Amino acid sequence: MRPDDWHLTEDVDDFLARAGDFLRSRPGRHIMQLTWAERVRKRGADAFGPGAPQFGVLERGGEALATFYRLPPRGFGLSPLTPEQADSLAARLAALGESVPGVSADADTATVFAEAWQRHTGATPRPRDVRLRLYRLETLTPPEPMPAGRARVLGEQDLDQVMFWCGEFAAAVGEDVSLDAGTWADTRFADKRYTLWETPDGTPVSVAGMNPLIGGQIQVDIVYTPAELRGHGYAAAVTAEVSRAALASGARDVVLFADLSNPTSNALYQRLGYRGLADWAGYDFLPGTPEGSR
Repeated sequence: MRPDDWHLTEDVDDFLARAGDFLRSRPGRHIMQLTWAERVRKRGADAFGPGAPQFGVLERGGEALATFYRLPPRGFGLSPLTPEQADSLAARLAALGESVPGVSADADTATVFAEAWQRHTGATPRPRDVRLRLYRLETLTPPEPMPAGRARVLGEQDLDQVMFWCGEFAAAVGEDVSLDAGTWADTRFADKRYTLWETPDGTPVSVAGMNPLIGGQIQVDIVYTPAELRGHGYAAAVTAEVSRAALASGARDVVLFADLSNPTSNALYQRLGYRGLADWAGYDFLPGTPEGSR
């Protein structure tokens, strides 16, 4: 596997022309590549930060074998890589003098790339505290009984309500984002369809969102219930409703991420019929000296 087998581009259409079939062949494990490439394609290359998006495809004989994406100043997102593929990518990026602040991928890939990047640059990989599990829906099993109330899909007239709930979610997970009418369109929250669970008197108590259909797949993202309202089945009800809507929209696969440090949410998704597909991890890199130059 040679470093120059990696085709690098800032053109999302070029990336999708080369790697689209490969990514759609395993949409669950490629959820982040598909999602962010589509966002860049729809919103434009300058919509997510000051630097140009970067994409890469590992090709052999015209066949895509692996991919990466980056939206500076964020770190790299990787498709599943073998140790040899990770080493070839690290060698290519290091030779180009690329700065890699961090990486996010399935846990095995993140680890082998972190090790390869350390070998080629001397950077010290620091594991991120948050570890996720990617789930895929098998057979939807709604909670029984459902809590009192109903689901309501939020529309454009509910923008203030949507921003409030997304702000609550972002604060709860430590996401540093400004959500108001002026910034909303440039955030990752803007392209989702949201559903509230309301009590019989119309009080909103839980929210779930879902991304657009991409590659035959829909990602449920976000799910949030305020701490003081948990324990009543609201999150299970709204997640079941959004999952049902995703299937009705034509999705072959429905996926979602859960924080592994939260046993309650992981158990909830499993009760609804979600099964683990891959564990997800991330590393941040502290600068160092390559092994060969010490």
